[in-house]
Amino acid sequence: MKTTLMILVMIFAGPLGNVLLGKGMKHVGALRIWPLGALFTTGIHIFSSPSIWLGIGSLILFLVSYMLVLSWADYSYVQPAASLAYGVVALMSWFILGEHVSPLRWLGIAIICLGVFVVGRTNPQTTRPAQTSLVTEEKEMAGHKVAGAD
Repeated sequence: MKTTLMILVMIFAGPLGNVLLGKGMKHVGALRIWPLGALFTTGIHIFSSPSIWLGIGSLILFLVSYMLVLSWADYSYVQPAASLAYGVVALMSWFILGEHVSPLRWLGIAIICLGVFVVGRTNPQTTRPAQTSLVTEEKEMAGHKVAGAD
């Protein structure tokens, strides 16, 4: 349940952060980084945008969720499941940014989502959790030495 919840957070927080960054940068407009003095002005324009800060916050939430999920489930499960974000990106781009999403693009997104459905029917963790304690590793090593002495 926690894996599914965090994947849902990833699916929405990542695209939302990216869309907000896109919106903020479109609002700021074309940026100049040269001459060097223009770089400072550019930074002021970027970091005075509320959309930029909301986008950064959303992307931090995505990153924390992603790290948590990777500690609980296999990467081969997490990454395809997170691909549902492609559909969320298209919806947010259409709704928030006013972009046109072609029928062919929607078809491609539907195919990706179908693949996610297939992956979602599998077990999220197929590997043994990593040992987290040095003491546990030392005990296992000692057990192997004793077993090998027979």
